[in-house]
Amino acid sequence: MEKVNIKKLRKAIDELDVKLVSTLNKRTKIAIKIGRIKDKLKKNVYSPEREQQIYNKLKKINNGPLDDKALTAVYREIMSGTIMLQRPMKVAYLGPEATFTHLASRKKFGAQVEYVSMRTITDVFTEVERGGCDYGVVPVENSIEGAISHTLDMFVDSDLKICSEIRLDVTHNLLANCRMSDIKKVYSKAQVFGQCRLWLESNLPGRHLMETSSTTKAAQIAVKEKNSAAIASSLAAQIYKLNIKAKSIEDSPHNVTRFLVIGEKEAGFTGRDKTSVLFSIKDRVGALHDMLLAFKNAKINLTKIESRPSKKKAWDYYFFVDMQGHIKEPRLKKALTNLEKKCQILKIIGSYPQSV
Repeated sequence: MEKVNIKKLRKAIDELDVKLVSTLNKRTKIAIKIGRIKDKLKKNVYSPEREQQIYNKLKKINNGPLDDKALTAVYREIMSGTIMLQRPMKVAYLGPEATFTHLASRKKFGAQVEYVSMRTITDVFTEVERGGCDYGVVPVENSIEGAISHTLDMFVDSDLKICSEIRLDVTHNLLANCRMSDIKKVYSKAQVFGQCRLWLESNLPGRHLMETSSTTKAAQIAVKEKNSAAIASSLAAQIYKLNIKAKSIEDSPHNVTRFLVIGEKEAGFTGRDKTSVLFSIKDRVGALHDMLLAFKNAKINLTKIESRPSKKKAWDYYFFVDMQGHIKEPRLKKALTNLEKKCQILKIIGSYPQSV
């Protein structure tokens, strides 16, 4: 009786799959038409604000049992495949392959777009600026280690805009093709060892910890060297054919890295946006307080303030500020206009959908 029920249920699934595939292809044909119109209007195929609208809509109409995270992952790949049918897209990222920046890029754009690994953050900016790639993905801050200063510094002279952001939960995994008891060496980045110190002391005491330039390099060594392991991502395990011996071995469960998607144009208004600016101020008492007062008076919430030396003059600084809102909103535009009057330099480096 149970076998008969399973057959009936599977038949129902098969029938739904036929309808689902047909519907997805109809959706894709419409999206291709939109892509052709965008091409004529010289608009980007990828639209961060439209992407966010779709994800917001899915959350509203989803009644389960499939959760929002799973549904978003499905639609990410649908949109990824559709973009490539509209017009092939290339994304540069801080490499090498299987790093967390690579993972963040795939989380944003899916598996169908073409990814180009770059050696440095500067290379990512340069590749997008010269038109070799449509977008770039770079890390900007980590919840434990703080800001990535190189990324911030690049915006001083670059004309590229932030058009989206990605938040990635950083989880470290022990990868090896031998038994844990046989592991003699563990390879990874110095920062990763620091983030997994307690786990390593409890589970692999006395093992040799070997520093590498990246977690990807660690995986490449571990797959070739006998009785060796790597601490790296699940993607590295998949690419380099290593077994995951232990998952999420980081000491802090709140290790999150924020990444920026950079491109030639900023995103449109969604209603839940963030704007990033950089400015420099005149060297006088209370100057920074006066700058920030403009935002307080306009009731604009600042989510991040970071200072960086200008490298042009001693004790001269740039300030990077993230705030809630879009540059198209009147109150934010007014606050920035007031700020500009008091600044030596003010540069808007992007308005974009706020990551959740």
